[in-house]
Amino acid sequence: MTNADRTYSFEFFPPKTDKGVDNLKATRAKLAKLKPEYFSCTFGAGGSTRDRTFETVVDIQEETSIDAAPHLSCIDSTRDNIAGMLQGYHDKGIQRLVALRGDIPSGTVVVGEFRYANELVSYIRETTGDHFHIEVAAYPEIHPQANSARDDLINFKRKIDAGANSAITQYFYNADAYFRFVDGCRDQGVDIPIIPGIMPITNYVQLARFSEMCGAEIPRWLRKRLADFGDDMDSLKAFGIDVVTEMCRQLLDGGAPGLHFYTLNQASASIKIWDNLSLSD
Repeated sequence: MTNADRTYSFEFFPPKTDKGVDNLKATRAKLAKLKPEYFSCTFGAGGSTRDRTFETVVDIQEETSIDAAPHLSCIDSTRDNIAGMLQGYHDKGIQRLVALRGDIPSGTVVVGEFRYANELVSYIRETTGDHFHIEVAAYPEIHPQANSARDDLINFKRKIDAGANSAITQYFYNADAYFRFVDGCRDQGVDIPIIPGIMPITNYVQLARFSEMCGAEIPRWLRKRLADFGDDMDSLKAFGIDVVTEMCRQLLDGGAPGLHFYTLNQASASIKIWDNLSLSD
């Protein structure tokens, strides 16, 4: 597989402040130079960033040459508000979506009319046909709420059977986990592109917190090495970039159909990994 056949993308979250808006505009301008397939934008727990997601996605679509892909979540969503968002995105020329169940937030927020992502995918297909390219989530290290690896694969296949075009994985730091997951999918007859999700390492405390929440494994050797850097953030970032670069190289050499970078609205680490992999050559 050549680079031209692969899909590269970058994910943002909707900013909450004017300063955050300015930072994201600077970040996406730097990353747009890499000519990715698309930029995606997350959707907060319980739809808490619904309006900001829409504004951010439309801003990207109208001000850059890069396609924008909003996240849609089942949590606290109804058929009516999903229909409204789909129409709004359709009217703005959006052609790609990321359909997720979403994390159930603490408090009193109800799950919504869609229980699982496959139901959301089915609804999108029923109401909009083939207008949208639909991405769904995949979990190489098994969804934290799955009863077993087999059940997780069955649930993933339901999303594909419902009409998803491709998938983006949760981030991981073990390439073998990705390849085993893809092999399991192929055994189930799932042949869509499964893009590895890549989280650059720039802050160990933050990464450990994210990983605890989402069930992503930080291998013991990597956790120990990162902890050794203490407050030496420059050395930690340099080490993290080397580690993630090497994993990305293994993934691409092994046939991964692209990379999806979780940027946390920062450009530098993703650009360094990109340059290390010579992806613009």
